[in-house]
Amino acid sequence: MAIMKILLRPDIARFTGVRHLSSKPKFGLLFDIDGVIVRGKNVLPPVPEAFKQLQGKDGKFRVPTVFVTNSGNALRSQKAADLSKWIGIEVKESQVVMAHSPLKLFQQFHNKQVLISGQGPIKEIANELGFQKTVTIQELVNNFPSLDYVNMERRNPLCGPVDPKFPAIEGIVLFSEPISWETSLQLMVDVLMTNGMPAGLPGDIPYPHIPVLACNMDLLWVSEAPIPRYGHGAFLLCLESLYKKITGKDMIYSALVGKPSEITYYHANHVLRKHARSIGIDHNVDTIYAIGDNINTDIFGANLYDKYLAYCAKEQVLKADKLKKLLNQDINPPSAKACISILVETGVHKRDSNFISEHSPRDFLPVEDGLCKPAFVVEHVGEAIKVAFKEEKFD
Repeated sequence: MAIMKILLRPDIARFTGVRHLSSKPKFGLLFDIDGVIVRGKNVLPPVPEAFKQLQGKDGKFRVPTVFVTNSGNALRSQKAADLSKWIGIEVKESQVVMAHSPLKLFQQFHNKQVLISGQGPIKEIANELGFQKTVTIQELVNNFPSLDYVNMERRNPLCGPVDPKFPAIEGIVLFSEPISWETSLQLMVDVLMTNGMPAGLPGDIPYPHIPVLACNMDLLWVSEAPIPRYGHGAFLLCLESLYKKITGKDMIYSALVGKPSEITYYHANHVLRKHARSIGIDHNVDTIYAIGDNINTDIFGANLYDKYLAYCAKEQVLKADKLKKLLNQDINPPSAKACISILVETGVHKRDSNFISEHSPRDFLPVEDGLCKPAFVVEHVGEAIKVAFKEEKFD
């Protein structure tokens, strides 16, 4: 299948196709996982052979490589172990960026009492990120039984709090989609409307509400199923809509991380540079190739970060007014000069599919023309790696 190439930035040629052959690359790779490397638990056929292109004589990576997933239901160490088996090269924990990984940068929230939501070892995930005081949805239900009232078979009229010392919730952290949506949606709206203590409805609904930090805005993702499935973005859409319908106000995110957020790509850029140093590359990683299957997260996010990098290069300053304010701290300028998006056709979107709708997250609208258009469209991940090598004249 022919490779389709679309140039989004007129100046992008400065960073592609002009390098000399070198044993040490000046570029790096960001790989999405679901729809690029695996579908569910099944490794996609091109993957084992594709990643041999990145393997040096010592069996380790010879190109700076980081895996950036919107999955939020596992520890980085577990995802690294899975990736090592899938691609046939040892992947270090330090090469993995989960949807929730950038929350480590949001230190201003780490000492708050937070309600956490998702699947997998969410207590361990929260602790690894720096959150010290956590409450799960089930722990909240146990203290306020009457709030979980949709399922008739488990209705309990006891209002609570059962524990009189139960602390007020000071923030909500959403790692990934929960199992029982109705319970989580109901109790989260309750907490937002009661300033974190849902023992009764106050006279005035507080607004702004307590902080909400959310990861993974994927409306859809691919698994073994023949049709894309709802992702955490679908749950967030429901939560936003219910809060707006009940209160008449927009729900506010204090942090919205995972792809396509700029802060996730900024964090991945930092991780990529560290991996470059760990494999003996002392010079800068100028160009990032971001490989994914979803135009609304992988492609949109890569193009958004490329725009951010172009601004920084043009102005010779960091666009600190956004990221600095978001993190409430000083940050270093990004090291890369360009971020180039590559769409693979093994996941959510294909070039000729009728199923190609654009539905970027609410807080990233309106979407500018071109941000959902990949610089390259290829059949699978092996072709994506070849594109990067060709553009960089790397062998």
